Amino acid sequence: MNTLLKTTGAALLGLCFSAMAHAADYAVILKTLSNPYWVEMKGGIEKEAKDLGVTVDIFASASEGDFQAQMQLFEDLVNKNYKGIAFAPLSASNLVIPVSKAYQKGIRLVNLDEKINLNNLAKAHGNVSAFITTDNQAVGEKGAKFIISRLGTQGGDVAIIEGKAGNVSGDARRTGAMIAFKADPAIKLVASQPADWDRIKALDVATNVLQRHPNLKAFYCANDTMAMGVAQAVANAGKTGKVIVVGTDGIPEARKMISEGTLTATVAQNPADIGASGLKLLVDAVKSGKQIPLGQAPKVEMVDSVLVTK
Repeated sequence: MNTLLKTTGAALLGLCFSAMAHAADYAVILKTLSNPYWVEMKGGIEKEAKDLGVTVDIFASASEGDFQAQMQLFEDLVNKNYKGIAFAPLSASNLVIPVSKAYQKGIRLVNLDEKINLNNLAKAHGNVSAFITTDNQAVGEKGAKFIISRLGTQGGDVAIIEGKAGNVSGDARRTGAMIAFKADPAIKLVASQPADWDRIKALDVATNVLQRHPNLKAFYCANDTMAMGVAQAVANAGKTGKVIVVGTDGIPEARKMISEGTLTATVAQNPADIGASGLKLLVDAVKSGKQIPLGQAPKVEMVDSVLVTK
């Protein structure tokens, strides 16, 4: 299997591609490989490629904020001889133009995890064969409902640590949690602030929230990386075990912290399954011999989440 990891800056793109004498059958662009969630997805894709007997080149942005580099990466891939490209955009809009170009060239396309803006894509005369992700609003709701159940009838003050503003999956998790919290009269949502998926930023945000709201009972965090920073803020305040911290994704370090009692729970996704299923959808789209028409709704698959506690 050919696996090419794009983890450096855009300046190295030319070197990566010049070294690739023969492209694999398929390409996958992930958000980053600096987060264990995406590393697990990469593993699922590689295993599925082996099972299907296809070759795949896997690329990733250097960080989840490198929108321009991811767009350039996709534009370069369009000029290669891939039968299909699966991609997890860094935002709903940053890949609209290169995806439309790939569609017009006849390349089959599958959207992973973060949903591309289909309205804008249609205006650019593009479409994708399928979209696969976790129901992120349900994920946020599941995390919030766990907190509500733990607080019981007394309820209390709670806070949400959001991802990066404008990120579709993060916004959906925040919305799901917010709806659940606001539906319970015993719960008071006192803060909902972004920490950009970053552990240190989450530590700072949570520290400030705890100072402003000393009676806070719980945090819901839109990913585990931020939840680990929040757990550190809670520990620094001497409130470990007194303030509930729930994360999202189920990455190994978060699971370890749950077993140690420093993190309360996480809503675990299955990134390996998302990646594997996404590749299979891509292979099926190529084998069908048909490009999805403009304006037709893509096939949608949802991978369920599970609550992980001690």
